[in-house]
Amino acid sequence: MIKHFISLEWKSFFRSATLGKSIAIKILMGFFVLYFTAIFAIVGFAMTKILGKTYPDVDPLLAFNGFIFFWVIGDLLFRFFFQKLPVMTVKPLLTLPVKRNRIVNYVLGKSALSFVNFLPLFTIIPFAVNLIMNGQSTSSVLVWVFVMVLIILINNFLNFIIENLSAETELSFLPILVFTGILFGLNHFGIIDIADALSKGVLAISESPVFLIVPLTILAILYFYNFKILRKKLFLDSGLKEKVKEVNASDLEWTKNFGDIAPFMQLDLKLIWRNKRTKSSVWMIAIGLLYGLFFYPNPQFQDTVPMFMFVGIFSTGIFLINFGQFIPAWDSGYYKLLMSQNIKYEQYLKSKFTLMALSVVILFVLGIPYVYFGWKILLAHFVAAIYNVGVNTHVIMWGGSYNRKKINLDQKAAFNYQGTGAVQWLIGIPLLLLPMGLFALLYYIINFEIACAVIGVFGVIGIVFHPKLMKLITLKYSESKYKMIDAFNQEN
Repeated sequence: MIKHFISLEWKSFFRSATLGKSIAIKILMGFFVLYFTAIFAIVGFAMTKILGKTYPDVDPLLAFNGFIFFWVIGDLLFRFFFQKLPVMTVKPLLTLPVKRNRIVNYVLGKSALSFVNFLPLFTIIPFAVNLIMNGQSTSSVLVWVFVMVLIILINNFLNFIIENLSAETELSFLPILVFTGILFGLNHFGIIDIADALSKGVLAISESPVFLIVPLTILAILYFYNFKILRKKLFLDSGLKEKVKEVNASDLEWTKNFGDIAPFMQLDLKLIWRNKRTKSSVWMIAIGLLYGLFFYPNPQFQDTVPMFMFVGIFSTGIFLINFGQFIPAWDSGYYKLLMSQNIKYEQYLKSKFTLMALSVVILFVLGIPYVYFGWKILLAHFVAAIYNVGVNTHVIMWGGSYNRKKINLDQKAAFNYQGTGAVQWLIGIPLLLLPMGLFALLYYIINFEIACAVIGVFGVIGIVFHPKLMKLITLKYSESKYKMIDAFNQEN
């Protein structure tokens, strides 16, 4: 049965509408895998010397054990934001004579084979080899390595439990921060010396393998708890049960001032406010608005004038970037229905443009207090806002015509890369790097005022030619219409 599951996933990958992009991303990720593997292996071989210099009077194994607690906390945080439970399209299998237990065991077993679980071993195994070569008991070191593998797997399944709990909260990252924060606080303030207790526990197991029953029992409990959670969700009608909750109906009457695009703007605003994934666009506005406070109060950045343009583009365009890069994937759940209606494509796209342009204007106005740090900063933000409205809005909407990945709006937003493809990575070049690079070139060759003027002129040109640009963008979307409908029907 496992062979059949692997075969199905293989076919799903190669028959996907995003095959070309997926292969390119896999190749890119392969380079990152090789890079981090080499780094961890080098650290593993050098670990004995590093610990010997840092703690000359302490056994290297004991010194390493003292850091296990901090590694566990860091590993949990890393897993929460970057490791997702590997899933397969199981609904078609539920109508076939395939036992649910086999499906769940396959998914959980696949998670244990994640690269995130293998990466620490490239440090642990070389370190263990050095310990044996330096006279440590071979049996004790081998048991120690086995204990470390068990800790890795415990973290693996504990992470999925925390993710399941966080899925029910608005701030999805809060449970993991609270959990790791409490553990770190208890240890840091000496209430419970968890680091020392864990270090002694690992050492005791290494010396007396009979105590392996403790981590094995913890691992078994976490595995079966995950098994229970997944099996409970593995029903055809699990997604059909409606959740009864109070909806906050906002007064959107003001949108009627925008004429025929008002219904689409109302739809977008409701979508943003009522879904977990899109709410991140709202919270990111605060981060973008305050982004300048990381740079401007620092005297060393006052002389780095080109950074003014980068901060200006990012600060006034944070909603444009965060929301716009996934147009029209936000509507992927009902895109086919939307395209079957008697509506003009241009109205649909114009509503997106208007929403992003309004956000740029509002964020610029809210960022006017940055003039406290100098008039040059305010001028840079002003021309950055013009550039965002005239150029970046059109660029990001043009890039949206290449989006082919569906987005699940109910999933948490923190470090969620669903819907992210090569387009989202490449579009950062014209959005941020191009205006910053052009501004820096003109600033160093001529002066600050000319650099601002050129960036502003590009923005004004974009605004003047907006109707023609929108016609070209609409034509591009119309050409890609059926490709997007087909792609959004697929599960990524």
